Formats: sequence, C-alpha cells, structure tokens
Amino acid sequence: MSYRNLILEADGRVATLVVNRPEVRNALDGDTVAEFHAALDEVRKARVTVLIVTGAGDKAFVSGADINAIRARRRDDAFAGINSRLMAAVESADAVTIAAINGFALGGGCELALACDIRIASESAVFGQPEPAIGIIPGAGATQRLPRIVGVGRAKEMILAGARWSASQALAYGLVSEVVPAAGLQAAARAWAERVLALGPLAVRLSKQAINASMQMPLAAGLAYESGLQAITFESTDKMEGTAAFLEKRKPRFTGE
Repeated sequence: MSYRNLILEADGRVATLVVNRPEVRNALDGDTVAEFHAALDEVRKARVTVLIVTGAGDKAFVSGADINAIRARRRDDAFAGINSRLMAAVESADAVTIAAINGFALGGGCELALACDIRIASESAVFGQPEPAIGIIPGAGATQRLPRIVGVGRAKEMILAGARWSASQALAYGLVSEVVPAAGLQAAARAWAERVLALGPLAVRLSKQAINASMQMPLAAGLAYESGLQAITFESTDKMEGTAAFLEKRKPRFTGE
C-alpha cells in the first residue's frame, strides 16, 4: 500500500515505518492514526518479524496532537480512545517493535515509544508528557505503561511535575536501552533487529505475548499462561531445529513453526 503520512519499507523480515510529517514534527492526527493501523495490518500479513518505528527528519520522533484539535475535543472523543487503541495495536503486534527515537518524543510520541517493545534513542532525543500543562492528562497509555517501565516515582516526576528527560536521563531511568549518535540511529536499530532475527520466531512471538500478559495477570495465572505457551514451543519444528543445531554446533535454520 501507499500512504500519505507514512513510509513503510520492508527488507526481508525487517520493516521500517516512518511517520512522515516533519512539517508538524510528525504529529499523529486522525488520518495518520488510520494509516498506522493499515500499516500494522500490512506488516502482520507479510509476517514481518521486526518493525522499526521512527520519525522523518532529525527534529522529532513523533510529537503530540495539534493543540487546536485538542481544544475542540469533548468527553466522547476521550472515550473513543483513538490514540489509545493505536498504542494497544502497536503493543500487541506480532512483530517485535523497535522505536528509533530521533528527536522530540512528547505526548503521544512518548506514548508510542512506550508501546514499542524496545526503545533506542539518538543523543538529541527528548521525552515528556506535557498534557497537564494544558489542563488534561495523558490518554494513550502513559499513566499505565510509563510506571511499569521506569517505576511509579519516575513516572510521577514526568507526568505530575512536567519533567522532560534527555536521552541520557532516559537511559539512566531504564526508558531506553541504548543512546547513539543521530547518524548511527538506524544502524543501531538494525543491529537490535538482527539480534531478534537470530532467535526462534515462534519463541519470540510467544515470549512477547507472555511478557505483555504479565502486566495484566496475577502471578499464578501468568505462570500458568507461560506454561501453556511453552508447551506450544515444545511441540514445534523450531524446538527440534534449535536443539539439533545446538548439539551439532551450527546455526539454527528456524521456520517459525
């Protein structure tokens, strides 16, 4: 498919999705959100293993919504959860999602990064949830995902006190896994993708499901769910290939089955 506000490119089992609205710091308006859902569906049908998400240009990863648009929104718009549903779709995608954060990640942009599985940042990246500064609260997952990633105290620092974090602070607080020079961001994202590609695709996909479930289940239920998913891998072709490759001291040739 062709998109007006996105660029989607595939290279084997890795796809890169670029939010391409640099003139408005890659803000997520309604049309872009709709295209994002379509792109995620395209990635799923193509059985992509890793999806790298980034923003066009060097100023912003993704910025929040247009303030005029926010001013016009009412109660029913909040309950519709347009951006929240997008972040849930990103979080639950079969592909491992890597946010390559190349500048400002504010509001919905920070929430998009939070919904991704792995986050790496350029040295110029800036993170924040500025919604309370205009009298609203974050509505696409920050109050729920941020505390789970960095802890309640740090999340309150960002949301309740309006703190903006540099890339180095985000690394220290556990929000991102790596900080690299801007020129090396895409190469770093690809290196993380290669690490994922070296593993069994079925095992990675089911492990992601189990980790996501851990945020919603009591421990006993989560352990039972984990055992059920492990049982699937025990009967898989990938398990037989992976164990054989280990014993034969060669690289495995996984099929994802």
